[in-house]
Amino acid sequence: MTRRVVLGVTGSIAAYKAVDLASQLTKAGCTVDVVMTSDAQQFATPLPFKTLTRRPVITDLYAEDEGWKPSHIRLADEADLLLIAPATANNIAKLALGLADDALTCIALALNPKARLLIAPAMNGKMWLHPATQSNAATLKERGAQFIGPEEGMLSCGYEGIGRLWNVEGIAGKALELLTIADS
Repeated sequence: MTRRVVLGVTGSIAAYKAVDLASQLTKAGCTVDVVMTSDAQQFATPLPFKTLTRRPVITDLYAEDEGWKPSHIRLADEADLLLIAPATANNIAKLALGLADDALTCIALALNPKARLLIAPAMNGKMWLHPATQSNAATLKERGAQFIGPEEGMLSCGYEGIGRLWNVEGIAGKALELLTIADS
């Protein structure tokens, strides 16, 4: 049975790593639908995702593919896993508050109850450790979301500390583990 992963990519410098993540999940036999926020498109383009997954990339809530059902509802219905990597502080806050102002947050809000949610944060360490972000992450965990990372290391802002996107192999492994659990 082919597992369906919706890979949400948000506006972090780590967005380029999501290309490799999409490739690894596709090679593992998953159907991967990529949803990019407008901020993510400042760091990566849809083309490598489209090429590696062999699927259209959703970049706009109102850009519809064929069929009558809105893309964000179709993807929310079909997903076995919503994986957001990288996830920014802004995106985590939107998810915690139930905001739905783009394709990715609409998918998250409409996600079928059997689907898993895996979040891989990437941001400045002070942003990650801020009480608001920690509260938002705790809220999402209470609702069943799982987090992987962030990890410590050199950050793109020049600081050393927590905030780096977890390694791509680790994220892919955790995603595949959650999909296997869903099969049992």
